[in-house]
Amino acid sequence: MILAREAGYTIEKEDVNIKKFLPDECFEGDLNNFFEKVREYDAEFEQKRKKLTSRNLKWRFFATMEMGKAKVELLEIGPEHPSFYLEGSNNIILITSNRYNELPMVIKGYGAGAEVTAAGVFADLMRVVNV
Repeated sequence: MILAREAGYTIEKEDVNIKKFLPDECFEGDLNNFFEKVREYDAEFEQKRKKLTSRNLKWRFFATMEMGKAKVELLEIGPEHPSFYLEGSNNIILITSNRYNELPMVIKGYGAGAEVTAAGVFADLMRVVNV
């Protein structure tokens, strides 16, 4: 939503099509309930992950904005995909446009973590102070 808004789209959470990969029961109650319920699916997800690995695939959670429509979903991707080799908290942005229609523009790097987040907040504060 942040990137879509920065790109000029008027979008709210309700406008995003969310394709859940966990059952609704995981989202009932508080955070402790969430972690309790998710643990019940550990073995199932580990089995699915091993099958993916045997086919040289990985899961990646993607947010997509296309023709003004936003969605988030868990995808199976292979080594030909630019996100296949991401590790840790790194993120990737793929931009497909009229100019980048056969191969997307790729922006890849740190996307989270305490130091990166702190640096971003500090940069935002400095920009506000210098206005």
